Amino acid sequence: MKTFLNLLTIALVFMAGCRMNSFHPDLTPPSAPTGLRTSTGDNFIEIFWDNNPEPDVAGYNVFASPTYEGPYDIIGSTQAPSFVDAGVANGKTYYYAVTAYDFEGNESPLSKDVAYDVPRPEGYNVVLSNYRSWPDQGGYDFSAYSVVPYDASGTDMYFENYNGTLYMDVYTDTDIQDMGPTNSILDISVAPASGWSSTHDVILSAGHTYVVWTHDDHYAKFRVAALSGTRVVFDWAYQLQPSNPMLKRQATSGDRSSIVHAGHTH
Repeated sequence: MKTFLNLLTIALVFMAGCRMNSFHPDLTPPSAPTGLRTSTGDNFIEIFWDNNPEPDVAGYNVFASPTYEGPYDIIGSTQAPSFVDAGVANGKTYYYAVTAYDFEGNESPLSKDVAYDVPRPEGYNVVLSNYRSWPDQGGYDFSAYSVVPYDASGTDMYFENYNGTLYMDVYTDTDIQDMGPTNSILDISVAPASGWSSTHDVILSAGHTYVVWTHDDHYAKFRVAALSGTRVVFDWAYQLQPSNPMLKRQATSGDRSSIVHAGHTH
């Protein structure tokens, strides 16, 4: 009899525990991620956001759309507050949103930050020679991603050593501006609206980044990596969309709560 009572007690405790657990399922989703922002590259876009505050967050789903209005389709999942979208094409605009989900499968609403970007081509360690000595190697055409003669029809800028002063020159239908010293070419995110050189040239300094507004209404930037009297070595990036000053976009804040995302389903 004692054994029977012990077993009965254990069974009742177990059943009570099961009933208590069944009365309190976790149906609360995490909050929507915040701080969504992007950084663009050559055929890729990096998406970043702030870590969610909930301790039971298991990961994040990342969504993309070609328009702000959507629909937003899932493109991947990650446990970290960042994601690289490598399935993008240079010159096209991509909009992003993120949800958080917990270990019970509860998923948050889409993030409300408006984050979008335009990937663009870039290059590194390009060498131009002083056009006065090597005219065929003195110019650069951003649209062709190529070193060209300084006087070619597509030349956007050309390197000059004039009496020991080192310049990057542009023609009168093109503008150029020194943005100052930078740690990386990525430090300059948007082309300026004013402040262009009135003489259509700039004096070059190693470590400075410069922005060019080309004759056919595209924006580009380059950063001087090395400099001598005979050559300049630089990194560059070029915006394929005409009139678009974005050279590396940081997301702006907005509210997407009124938008219906047909591609966002659970």
